[in-house]
Amino acid sequence: MVETKQLTLRELDRIIEMAWEDRTPFEAILYQFGLPEKEIIKLMRRNLKESSFKRWRKRVNSGVSQKHLKKRNPDITRFKCSRQKAISGNKISKR
Repeated sequence: MVETKQLTLRELDRIIEMAWEDRTPFEAILYQFGLPEKEIIKLMRRNLKESSFKRWRKRVNSGVSQKHLKKRNPDITRFKCSRQKAISGNKISKR
């Protein structure tokens, strides 16, 4: 089992945000924070309501999400959408 490091509130907030984004693959989170997919799933289970976690897992496992690099178009080589604005304060914005 991978030893989980202590995450700051800001890092935790950013990881959850990245996990919710359909276009951000698990490999991007692994690269930036050193957390493999299994640890991200555990983190999401601990920090989301049960219904939100189930909705997230259903979406990740559906054909809509491109959370796994194998499902992505090979022409996409970036982690961030070119039209995505910079995120200030790592807060998940309300729509």
